[in-house]
Amino acid sequence: MEPLFTERGVFVALEGGEGAGKSTQARMLGDWLDKLGHRVLLTREPGGTDVGAQLRRIVLDHSTGDLSPRAEALIYAADKAEHVDEVVLPALAEGMVVVTDRYVDSTLAYQGAGRAVDITELEQVARWATSDLRPHLTVVLDVDPATGLGRAGDHDRIEAEPLEFHQRVREHFLALAAADPDHYLVLPADDDPDLLHKAIRARVEPWLGQAAAA
Repeated sequence: MEPLFTERGVFVALEGGEGAGKSTQARMLGDWLDKLGHRVLLTREPGGTDVGAQLRRIVLDHSTGDLSPRAEALIYAADKAEHVDEVVLPALAEGMVVVTDRYVDSTLAYQGAGRAVDITELEQVARWATSDLRPHLTVVLDVDPATGLGRAGDHDRIEAEPLEFHQRVREHFLALAAADPDHYLVLPADDDPDLLHKAIRARVEPWLGQAAAA
């Protein structure tokens, strides 16, 4: 299957480890786009749909306990399938700018590199679940795991994994970005939020001709 970069709407994914500031940058980007007159959808994975909210509780709640890594990966894939079919693709079809906090790369980094699941097999599942829909731009906010975890407050089931797990996650995000620089922007998460926002804006702006005005 050929990767799908939609010709209507704009799709941006924010990726990175815990405490990287993805939600802050998503909100700042959304505010800027709104002021420009674009219709914007801010969403997230897992949890961007009603079904996803239930799946999010399962994978992040400590009460779930240990899960088979493959079972965990499949729960995330189910969330992505519902999210793309019910939220992302309909919004893009209307010419909206969709900004998602996490997407396929998080599955590859966390369940692949973090859990040591075979990444080639995992990517096939994740791409199938999302109909191989790719973001026009993926922003990786790079943060040292020890720093990011210190910002995360009460740790959920994934955040509570050992530091070595999160280091593998970070390394994989950077490897994904290095392999496709045309579709990635890597930024140091510790930079001033306004400077990060300006850098993200500069990479998003060339795509906005595909977005419909509000």
